[in-house]
Amino acid sequence: MGKGFNASLRLFSWCGFLVKRDEVEHLERRAREFLKTADYQAGEGMYGLAIFSLEQALQLFLKSRLLLHGVDYPRTHGLRRLLEILASVSGEDEPRIRRLLKERALELSFLEDAYISSRYLLREFGEEEYRRVRAVVEEVMSLLG
Repeated sequence: MGKGFNASLRLFSWCGFLVKRDEVEHLERRAREFLKTADYQAGEGMYGLAIFSLEQALQLFLKSRLLLHGVDYPRTHGLRRLLEILASVSGEDEPRIRRLLKERALELSFLEDAYISSRYLLREFGEEEYRRVRAVVEEVMSLLG
């Protein structure tokens, strides 16, 4: 195979990176929009929807971080699973991510449950729950920023 074939492979790889970069930027932007939505919803007393929006924000943010590490994210909504995958590919950040998984296990589990319960179950959420979960989402995003 000649030089043209190699050039085509390089171009394909380069184009693939651009597509992924666009996806990363889209996921990051959407995560920020979900955070703003959560703040608005909480301000209106819609804490169930606000917590759902926080879960969406964190999920999209984590998926953007996986793409930055060259990993196609799985079609899962599990925040802890996404963090575990991220820890396994993040090199020097692995201990910090694993510590976060351990120290914030309750809040992360709560967020995962809220993904379903905030929409379908007769479950009400309050301001304190929102504030605590919002702080954890900020902590994770700051750590992995």
